[in-house]
Amino acid sequence: MSVLQRIFPRGLYGRAALILIVPILAIQLVFSTEFIQRFYEDVTGQMTQGVAIDLAFLMDEIAASPSLEAARDRVTPLATALEITLTLPAGEGAPLADRKNRIDLSGDTIISTLHSRLPGLVAVDLTRQDRMVNLRFDSPFGPVQAEVSRRRMSAANPHQLIVLMLFASVLLTVIAYYFLRRQLRPITKLAEAAEAFGKGRSVRYRPRGALEVRAAGRAFLDMRARIERQIEQRTLMLSGVSHDLRTPLTRMRLALSLMPEDPEVAALQADVMQMERMVDEFLSFVRGDAMESSVPTDVVALVRGVADRTGAVLAGVEGPAEPVMMRPQAIVRAVENLVGNAQRFGKRVELRLIFQERSLRIVVEDDGPGIPADRREEALRPFTRLEASRDPNRGAGVGLGLSIASDIALSHGGALRLSESETLGGLRVDLVIAR
Repeated sequence: MSVLQRIFPRGLYGRAALILIVPILAIQLVFSTEFIQRFYEDVTGQMTQGVAIDLAFLMDEIAASPSLEAARDRVTPLATALEITLTLPAGEGAPLADRKNRIDLSGDTIISTLHSRLPGLVAVDLTRQDRMVNLRFDSPFGPVQAEVSRRRMSAANPHQLIVLMLFASVLLTVIAYYFLRRQLRPITKLAEAAEAFGKGRSVRYRPRGALEVRAAGRAFLDMRARIERQIEQRTLMLSGVSHDLRTPLTRMRLALSLMPEDPEVAALQADVMQMERMVDEFLSFVRGDAMESSVPTDVVALVRGVADRTGAVLAGVEGPAEPVMMRPQAIVRAVENLVGNAQRFGKRVELRLIFQERSLRIVVEDDGPGIPADRREEALRPFTRLEASRDPNRGAGVGLGLSIASDIALSHGGALRLSESETLGGLRVDLVIAR
């Protein structure tokens, strides 16, 4: 996974918010840059030039005076009329170098404009709290200090436009995200309904939102109805097949029980019993307990009951043991099949439960010969009989033991995984159920 993939949100809401916010921030950045550089700086330069003309006039009047007293008498009323405070000679507060605040949007423009228009200007101080610009000039009668209001050189409170722009952007973003959320919520509901159906649960869902989302929702409902109808029809058909197959087998077993006991009759009775087990296993595979409803189930009690009935050992429970939504009869059948397979090839069978945040693992381990890694995928296929050291469905089955368990795991949104047991050395089967 790349750095960008790790940074960018993966959820639908996060990506929608990113798509909404990034253009707004880009527009703000471009607008702010253009406003400051083209409009605000130009206005500040023009206003500062007007003040510089007044200051240059006063300095010319001082230079034309015959004495310091004459210059003071001549310039003071003119400066008062121009709203400029002159101190001749300069006081101790006159600046010696240019100064401005760190965050000053127009400071550089004011200082550069004043220096370009006033050759005798020594320093400009823009850091006073009373928004007065303090200047120092050289004159024939010594340094001169001038104080001019900052409002005459730059627009008052220029940040108000930016603050207003930011506030309006945030407000519009919130409003847009609210309406966007209302459009995304039907998609989330559709995803939740599809995920629940994949786990074997049917939740209420009504198509909402835009036309395209409604169309997708109706298509999902039609698909779900067709699948449920097909499962129901298949179950009813197989129930009839089961009855039709069991009736002749029962008659055959009854007839064989009335015949004299001899090796041939015993062999036929064994064949009939084998046929009954094969029919039961086949029907269990194709039916898959699809008509059973999912309910909150105490998995620890369920697995402990299987262990008590089969003689397996419940080795431990990891994580918080909380109820899990599942079809309990189907899970019991799957675990019993796995334990039965393990007991046919090993002497010790252990069960473990691992509760994780998004899944539940029911682990079945044995000390048998196991299944080679290159044949584990093949072992999960229906009607598969391995000819190697371990056949996972050997004995009373027809190659459906692991297939039934895998089908039940898939119907719960999980999977069946085969590996090597680290503790017992045989086969390890993980029955994963989504939570």
